[in-house]
Amino acid sequence: MEFFGALERTEINDVLETGILFRYNHEAQRNNIYKAREFEAEVAKLVGAKYAHAVSSGSTAALCAMVAAGIGAGDEVIVPPFTYIATIEAVLMVGALPVFADIDETLCLSADSIRRAITPRTKGVCLVHMCGQMADMEAIMAVIDDHKLVLVEDAGQAMGASYKGVSTGLWGKTGAYSFDFFKIATAGEGGVMVTNDEQAYKHADSFSDHGHDHIGTNRGMEQHPILGFNYRISELHAAVGLVQTRRVPDIIEKNNAHKKQLMATLGAIPGVSFARIPDPDGDSATFLNLLLPDTQTAGRVIAELNAAGVGGFNYWFTNMYHFINQWDHIKQMRTASALPIEKFGAPQDYTTLDLPGAQSVIGRLISFGIRASWTTEEVATLAENVGAAIRKATLIEA
Repeated sequence: MEFFGALERTEINDVLETGILFRYNHEAQRNNIYKAREFEAEVAKLVGAKYAHAVSSGSTAALCAMVAAGIGAGDEVIVPPFTYIATIEAVLMVGALPVFADIDETLCLSADSIRRAITPRTKGVCLVHMCGQMADMEAIMAVIDDHKLVLVEDAGQAMGASYKGVSTGLWGKTGAYSFDFFKIATAGEGGVMVTNDEQAYKHADSFSDHGHDHIGTNRGMEQHPILGFNYRISELHAAVGLVQTRRVPDIIEKNNAHKKQLMATLGAIPGVSFARIPDPDGDSATFLNLLLPDTQTAGRVIAELNAAGVGGFNYWFTNMYHFINQWDHIKQMRTASALPIEKFGAPQDYTTLDLPGAQSVIGRLISFGIRASWTTEEVATLAENVGAAIRKATLIEA
């Protein structure tokens, strides 16, 4: 969270003054204060969605998106090996079976890898838009449409990003955003599922609150059209998310200015390239995604950055929860109680996967978090320090 102040406090105080922290009902006491509803409307307006439904986290938003899209027990779902682990957990928790496909220099699933992973049992694809960027949607949608697959988008790291004018999260049947503490906008903890499909919205709305239909003013007498569980967001979290969402356009504008400045400087260094952005005009620019010539060079650069005290970066290749190399608990299916996949059988041997694109790209990738609050001078200093570390690691004279 970069920006927090009087506006957030005002919205929080609105809730505290009513004493109603629960998002539903209590009409007489709440003085027409419905922060979750306002939050949802603000997200829908920002991304251009017909429907938005706020829940307790980005992880539960992804799970609700799966359920609302009709993905369930025994369905094969194509997933990436580079994502926050919650994506894979959501597939498993709805009873579906993850099928890992490869990524390319967009940092996302490639159309070709999706096509190669399709089997007669494939129900859908969970596409993850990583590191503030977006996947190559035109090519991917051609595969989705050709094979009549269900597309769910996990845009947890890419709210505010778009491809050719369409927001991430709205290309498929359902999409999900994260509002945890580390995202472009935060609710502290929270997430939002978006869709243009009315029935998918209704399913998410009911599923996330024990199946309630939310019709009428007496919660105890509501109907339950489907089974569900509790993934509700509180009014306090929604109050923060509401204001934070309004800040996003300004943050994206500043992020892009800083990212362009960094790319212009660092791109002049031999051997340095960047993750491919399918639509640069739609970049949320929350990360600078730097690609080095090979994994060994990236490792040396990391060592130099650490030695110089340069922080604020992620080396996903060794990250414990974003890259498949470290997911031993999934490879070995270590569970507290049996999941459906253990009854159906995994569609792949997760210990012997051949994903050369992911190993190459993530091995070479160093991602720097971009802050909208930086000054031009701070950006220049970061570029200088990162450049010095790269030159030292690659023995290139400044």
